[in-house]
Amino acid sequence: MTDSKYFTTTKKGEIFELKAELNSDKKEKKKEAVKKVIASMTVGKDVSALFPDVVNCMQTDNLELKKLVYLYLMNYAKSQPDMAIMAVNTFVKDCEDPNPLIRALAVRTMGCIRVDKITEYLCEPLRKCLKDEDPYVRKTAAVCVAKLHDINAQLVEDQGFLDTLKDLISDSNPMVVANAVAALSEIAESHPSSNLLDLNPQSINKLLTALNECTEWGQIFILDCLANYTPKDDREAQSICERVTPRLSHANSAVVLSAVKVLMKFMEMLSKDLDYYGTLLKKLAPPLVTLLSAEPELQYVALRNINLIVQKRPEILKHEMKVFFVKYNDPIYVKLEKLDIMIRLASQANIAQVLAELKEYATEVDVDFVRKAVRAIGRCAIKVEQSAERCVSTLLDLIQTKVNYVVQEAIVVIKDIFRKYPNKYESVIATLCENLDSLDEPEARAAMIWIVGEYAERIDNADELLESFLEGFHDESTQVQLQLLTAIVKLFLKKPTETQELVQQVLSLATQDSDNPDLRDRGYIYWRLLSTDPVAAKEVVLAEKPLISEETDLIEPTLLDELICYIGTLASVYHKPPSAFVEGGRGVVHKSLPPRTASSESTESPETAPAGAPSGEQPDVIPTQGDLLGDLLNLDLGPPVGGPPLATSSVQMGAVDLLGGGLDSLIGGPNFVAPPAAAVPSNLGTSMGSGLSDLFDLTSGVGTLSGSYVAPKAVWLPAMKAKGLEISGTFTRQVGSISMDLQLTNKALQVMTDFAIQFNRNSFGLAPAAPLQVHAPLSPNQTVEISLPLNTVGSVMKMEPLNNLQVAVKNNIDVFYFSTLYPLHILFVEDGKMDRQMFLATWKDIPNENEAQFQIRDCPLNAEAVSSRLQSSNIFTVAKRNVEGQDMLYQSLKLTNGIWVLAELRIQPGNPSFTLSLKCRAPEVSQHVYQAYETILKN
Repeated sequence: MTDSKYFTTTKKGEIFELKAELNSDKKEKKKEAVKKVIASMTVGKDVSALFPDVVNCMQTDNLELKKLVYLYLMNYAKSQPDMAIMAVNTFVKDCEDPNPLIRALAVRTMGCIRVDKITEYLCEPLRKCLKDEDPYVRKTAAVCVAKLHDINAQLVEDQGFLDTLKDLISDSNPMVVANAVAALSEIAESHPSSNLLDLNPQSINKLLTALNECTEWGQIFILDCLANYTPKDDREAQSICERVTPRLSHANSAVVLSAVKVLMKFMEMLSKDLDYYGTLLKKLAPPLVTLLSAEPELQYVALRNINLIVQKRPEILKHEMKVFFVKYNDPIYVKLEKLDIMIRLASQANIAQVLAELKEYATEVDVDFVRKAVRAIGRCAIKVEQSAERCVSTLLDLIQTKVNYVVQEAIVVIKDIFRKYPNKYESVIATLCENLDSLDEPEARAAMIWIVGEYAERIDNADELLESFLEGFHDESTQVQLQLLTAIVKLFLKKPTETQELVQQVLSLATQDSDNPDLRDRGYIYWRLLSTDPVAAKEVVLAEKPLISEETDLIEPTLLDELICYIGTLASVYHKPPSAFVEGGRGVVHKSLPPRTASSESTESPETAPAGAPSGEQPDVIPTQGDLLGDLLNLDLGPPVGGPPLATSSVQMGAVDLLGGGLDSLIGGPNFVAPPAAAVPSNLGTSMGSGLSDLFDLTSGVGTLSGSYVAPKAVWLPAMKAKGLEISGTFTRQVGSISMDLQLTNKALQVMTDFAIQFNRNSFGLAPAAPLQVHAPLSPNQTVEISLPLNTVGSVMKMEPLNNLQVAVKNNIDVFYFSTLYPLHILFVEDGKMDRQMFLATWKDIPNENEAQFQIRDCPLNAEAVSSRLQSSNIFTVAKRNVEGQDMLYQSLKLTNGIWVLAELRIQPGNPSFTLSLKCRAPEVSQHVYQAYETILKN
């Protein structure tokens, strides 16, 4: 007899009977009773009253009975926490049972009992199980840590379970490795800031080794973990790809998609010239094609993912068009998805095949599908210019069928074809006009009205046609009303004498009789334009229109890059990032593709103007001028040069007069007065001799006067947080002036204009000294580099950390906020060299508790080189002496707000570690000055 008998009893007083049976001495009777209890629990009866009796049955060697009792325990532990504590002893005992199945069962159940009171009792058994000799127990314990972390994260961290989990990644058993990765990934998701999965080449190697031997779901966890890793260079990326490629032939579609995700991500780092890149493209196609032979639901998921892949790398599937041809028995959702991909893959080589298919689809019975097929023909015409003629004749054939919805869709797409190829296919307008009466959908009516208005001069009875639409003006949808208003105004501008009455009629309908604000506004604009300046009206209304782009429904590039990182997840089916549909956004981290490595593509040097940016469009700001002054000064032109360009405060404000006397003084012209020796900034001495080498040294930023270190540009505002605007930047100090060097990249699909920038109050009063000038509109995929001069006369407010700068950038789309840390050495001024006597007196005067000591490690420079390098960033050596074989450098620097910092640097020849002692009246500055020392000496 089957177990169904346990579900059939509905006797009263059943609980008492069960209680008696549970306490029976006979093992078989006990087992039967527990099965009845579980059956009652399953159908929703409350059997919590039997808790102590069921828990008593735990003391058994019978594995089946133990499983049933544990099942009961998991269900009722939450409602009976005090009772559940009774079971703890049994867990502890079971975790030491000789049978590994029982040990694993105990630890698994422990993880499922979500009761705070019990968790601390479970730490010891869990610790033992994590180090158990049996891999089955270890893999179960690994998952238990993730469950325990969900209940009490602090406890897990205090008990050191996370470190044990990390150790399990090196386990000899692949399943243990997979579960450890799964557990760590789960924990890391709920704590995005913690760097739990600290991936490095060694741990990646272990994961790849385990990948070949663990179960399919284990492989998915490992592959997903690999996808979060960023290889250090293209060679490492290639070696990982080579070891992941065999997963593409796996039978489980989830494994295949996870492998595709890893490969798509790492391909970003490979050079397209590599042979391996081509091989990888060929290997990616067959598994994706195979996914399309699965059941419809899986096909749909595969197609949604393929849609993303084709947008990113169409070359993968360009020869596989036939697999996307629609089968008669495909469900509608699969058909529509296949159609979409067919259009994306359409090219000159396969367009004949595609058109023949699409024409066939347009005669199907499914209305939605037919509409999409007709639209697809129009999209093909726009995408592949050579096919436009064939597409138009195919659409005309379809219009002749006189099937209402086919005609309407055809007219909508023909309007787009006219926009793409003006003055080419206007001969078909007569055929379109014949079908005017059958149009009843707003989109088709609006398209037809647009065609009539746009080509009014070629249609003899254009006024009659538009007048026929005007009769039911108020019953039309807004879309049609707006289009009709514009079309009649166009007609009037082309044939003013015949259509004066018509235009007055439509203007009064739009402005006086309508309550739609959009329609009224447009009506008034046209009315005023026509009444005040007909010539201007003609220029505005009949202006040449931009051609429409090929693919209008492409996903925005930044979003596409993020979705590629989520292949095989729900995000790739919705085509939305997880933050858009995960409630509460717990642990949702924005992902992006790794940057291309330097060896894979010739990276543009920051000095070269970005492609597409007009030359000479740089705003006229200090750094470009300062560079010129700096280079002239660096060339040893004769007498020592200094003074004017540095000393003037106007330098800081961004108004250097390059030719008005500036160069006279440089080359000793009539007005030249040699400055006294003291006026020569001491930092010039070092850069003088290396004039030519500085001039041609393009690596250290453009030859700066003081040679101050410039950090490479970092991304401050990623495109996904700023609706497609990406801002990278760095700070520089040149010729006594500070600037923020920005790189703005438009990764959106629309043009960006009207840029402005503002800083929040900050510790040193940094503020823009001039507006942010982006001279030309920033087109999609264009990058522009701008140098924004800064001064230190803004409002001051102490920030945490001290060098934090909060910035707001505005453009025509929105206002975006970000914060960045500026390196303190940009605030070190040129007159920071203190007199020796003064240095000694100040050092003694500053209390000892203000002294801070730091270690600078791994710096193989000698005292000379250190002194020279620091001097180029305005840290001046006041005195130097040798004490017991140690070089002691005494240095001073001054910040823009007048704070002096004194330093003692001890250098033991041959030892790469230096000791830095700093004294300052504002000790909070010391840490940041130390960081400046580190940055300057190590770069």
